[in-house]
Amino acid sequence: MPETMTLPPALLALEDGSTWPGFGFGKIGETTGEVVFNTSMTGYQEVITDPSYHGQIVVMTAPQIGNVGTNPEDDESYRAWVAGFVVRELSPIASNYRSRKPLDEYLKDHGVVGIMGLSTRALVKHIREKGAMRGAISSVNTDAARLIEMARASRDMNGADLAREVTCDEPYRWVEGVDAQWYIESATRPLSSAPSTTSPHIVAFDFGIKRNILRLLASRGCRITVVPATTTAEEVLAMQPDGVFLSNGPGDPAACTYAIETTRRLLGRAPIFGICLGHQILGLALGGRTYKMKFGHRGGNQPVLANGHVEISSHNHGFAVHADSLPPEAEITHVNLNDGCVEGLRVPTLNAFSVQYHPEASPGPHDANYLFDQFMDAVRAHWRSHSE
Repeated sequence: MPETMTLPPALLALEDGSTWPGFGFGKIGETTGEVVFNTSMTGYQEVITDPSYHGQIVVMTAPQIGNVGTNPEDDESYRAWVAGFVVRELSPIASNYRSRKPLDEYLKDHGVVGIMGLSTRALVKHIREKGAMRGAISSVNTDAARLIEMARASRDMNGADLAREVTCDEPYRWVEGVDAQWYIESATRPLSSAPSTTSPHIVAFDFGIKRNILRLLASRGCRITVVPATTTAEEVLAMQPDGVFLSNGPGDPAACTYAIETTRRLLGRAPIFGICLGHQILGLALGGRTYKMKFGHRGGNQPVLANGHVEISSHNHGFAVHADSLPPEAEITHVNLNDGCVEGLRVPTLNAFSVQYHPEASPGPHDANYLFDQFMDAVRAHWRSHSE
């Protein structure tokens, strides 16, 4: 990694007129997006390749990023999705036996514009006080007035239907399971059961799905068909699912009207499990409302109260479900201990539940692994009832 002085000057400008000078790395160029921050100490590669960050410039709060390099196994999708990447210091070395490529080179290959050397602590404090806002980065033309106007002219997350932009083009099967060595201490049941043609069938909606979610489902011995975000309820039911999964994804959940209507039509037809955007879509399908948070939850250290105990959990969301908008039959099962927002809900009469955070923990802790087992219990019960 070259010394800072050999890197080109760069500038991050926010729509409120504030500017944050630094040095460019990764792709040398320009980008715009909603500026958000992530408090994870590790897992930057999974963040970069998480489709839920589509359209967002991510600020990492850990003081040094890039320490362990990058490798093909840790990608959460087939490409990088962050609109831009902001770090305090880019590690000059990558020290890990799994590393195949330094972060700077990885971002160049994926076309991600980065900026380093600015005060990320001050920037995050600014976002916490003022709220997430649009921004622009340039490492080719650092004219502040021009970049501020670029930021103000960029896309607003309110009303943005981004699931359509990250979803798969056509249905496909997923068979890869997890490497069980990473789950020795957290797995509540044996993993890596190979599915057969008679195993329960899960239809997973791809609103921006992460690979480790699919791996954890496959490791519980089920067949998985991943379908595009716009797949209809009739098309799903024709696949005879024993369970339906609603994935994570980017953008404003209220803009995904097609997914909300499809979920509404699937309620009660098969067990449903939603994560992140999938949680919000389930809430909307039940008649609830969502709102944009001031700066959201992003990181691997969010405390959630669940079933009388605290889970430390991985988050990535800027929208949430209004607690008082849910119908009486919907139980709130998980609550964020920092701000009280809804982190999970369940509707026993419809065999549906969801969580706002990421139990697949990639990156993050494994406290919530049990949720996949709960879903599989419901799926297998549904499967047995139709197999008898």
